[in-house]
Amino acid sequence: MRTLTVSLTPHQAAMMQNAVDSGGYASNSEIVRDALRLWEQREELRQLEIARLKKAYDEGMASGEGREISADALLAELKAERRGRS
Repeated sequence: MRTLTVSLTPHQAAMMQNAVDSGGYASNSEIVRDALRLWEQREELRQLEIARLKKAYDEGMASGEGREISADALLAELKAERRGRS
């Protein structure tokens, strides 16, 4: 394993020490590894969300030219569409 030096705030250091003292974690290193696993998961989800948004954008751009519509007209179209499904 590689050793890194990390600077923590006094609050963070105290929280880590409390977690070890209470038996929640065996060591500070275990806490950091757990935090990094959570960060990796969050980053994976972020990348998936970015990919989903890019796909939606591409689909929107490929769907054709947009059009201007007033709020009232849009609401009327949505209501008519809903009535057609009922």
